[in-house]
Amino acid sequence: MNNDPNLAGKIAVVTGGGSGIGRATALLLARHGARVHVADLNADSAGDVARAIEAAGGSATAHALDVSDPDAVEAFAAKVFATEGHVDILHNNAGIGHAGNIEAITVEDWQRVIGVNLLGVAYGVQAFIPRMLKQGRPASVVNTASQAGLVPAARMAPYCASKYAVVGLSEALNAELSKRGIHVSAICPGIIDTPIVSSGIMRGDMAEIHGRISSFYAKHGASPDEVAQAVLKAIDKRKLIVGVPRRHVTLLNLLHRLSPRLVQPFARNVDRLVRRG
Repeated sequence: MNNDPNLAGKIAVVTGGGSGIGRATALLLARHGARVHVADLNADSAGDVARAIEAAGGSATAHALDVSDPDAVEAFAAKVFATEGHVDILHNNAGIGHAGNIEAITVEDWQRVIGVNLLGVAYGVQAFIPRMLKQGRPASVVNTASQAGLVPAARMAPYCASKYAVVGLSEALNAELSKRGIHVSAICPGIIDTPIVSSGIMRGDMAEIHGRISSFYAKHGASPDEVAQAVLKAIDKRKLIVGVPRRHVTLLNLLHRLSPRLVQPFARNVDRLVRRG
């Protein structure tokens, strides 16, 4: 018996949809019948994903979008609603990687990481959710956070700050909106083999091992398809906080919830694990 959700007739929006988790999610939602609006800073990447969906018999539209620009996100939402009339699934996924010792990090780093990873989600929320509340049908919002939004890591303060905030934002919004027909989830990926590390901002000691970090993620990272499946399950089963893959996230998250001090040794030594490969 096939228990996979049928998304025929549903409209989905995926930001950061041109690569990695966003690409995998856009393709999966389309395979289940959704019409997908694929948005990405890289217009060519978004177009490639939309064409792949169309080639497989699905329906998609590509958009160039900088989620750190609130006016652009508002215009994007207005365009989607003008075209479709409603949105059933919003995946606020766009994000950037960042690591570095605090003395090597710049104010511009903080602004960029918070601007994309946190405010990019907030702008998506502000542009889409008020419209979704008026559409007269239930909807799902999925925000991509991180294992680093549940468990700290040294030399990742800006990234952790942005992702912890996305988890809190998602929990608060779900408390507010779940009885009004909109369910909000936070997806918290662990080590995933995506371009976020190779294209991320690295400073100080972390810049010196950038290549090793990328190799570590390529060797040990789970497939973004696994995260896409978790996104689909969060939508279907109305999950709130989803760590994926569970083998990466669950134990550390439980230890952190029991006592934040218990995970401090791990947090201090993340880079040593990477150096060992």
